[in-house]
Amino acid sequence: MTPILSVLIPASNEERYIGGCLKALFSSEPVPGFTVEVIVIANGCTDDTVGVAQRFTTMAEPRGWRLQVLDLAKGGKMAALNAGDETAIGRIRVYLDADVTVSPHLLADLAQALDVAPARYATGTPEIAPAASGVTRLYGRFWARVPFMRDGAPGFGIYAVNAAGRSRWAEFPDIISDDTFVRLNFAPAERVQVRARYRWPLVEGLGPLIRVRRRQDQGVAEIRRLYPALMANDTKAQAELWPLFRADPLGFVVYSTVALLVRLGGAQRTGWARGRG
Repeated sequence: MTPILSVLIPASNEERYIGGCLKALFSSEPVPGFTVEVIVIANGCTDDTVGVAQRFTTMAEPRGWRLQVLDLAKGGKMAALNAGDETAIGRIRVYLDADVTVSPHLLADLAQALDVAPARYATGTPEIAPAASGVTRLYGRFWARVPFMRDGAPGFGIYAVNAAGRSRWAEFPDIISDDTFVRLNFAPAERVQVRARYRWPLVEGLGPLIRVRRRQDQGVAEIRRLYPALMANDTKAQAELWPLFRADPLGFVVYSTVALLVRLGGAQRTGWARGRG
């Protein structure tokens, strides 16, 4: 029997983005040795996310790929991920955000990296999508230069694990940052960042950037508190950013301002916060 690669896409009111995500996915190059199943987990949607996703059956079937759309009444990303895992049958699992667009070779490269017996985690090389806001453009341009972004296998937007890797945790816990939790379940030597790219959008404007950055920091702090043993796998040391100042002084100012205002601000409400608004 041909092994299966499962792509799980949690989606809450993603009518504007799910079409682009699925179009890129179903335009991917073949994944040698694998059949692909795509599971969209629409949760708590009040828009036409389900209808848009279902229309992509016509792109999936000619390739011999399968598309399922789960329509859950309640929202919540972790519950959506768990529902998707209950449905998926692939020995390789790819977890993909609904606003991400993959490059044609990414799925095949992930499959190749994960088609091994030992536990492995893999992701692609992130590319920040073009932004309308000048502040977001400067922030994203500088962020892309940070060493962790280039070769730290960050995994935001898309990450993947093989069967041995997925066995490292049971259900997704009810936490803020699923991507950080999963990445830290693997030692640095077990993580792979393939060269194939994916495009990920940032929020537009200073206020939303602060909100999302604060939430990211809270997600890491939560994992440090609840799962302290996982922090042994954290290689995201505080990078010295001054050497990057010469290459992009304006980006440095915006990036540093966001970081400062995050530290000065207070707590924010919990919930599913996207990387863009």
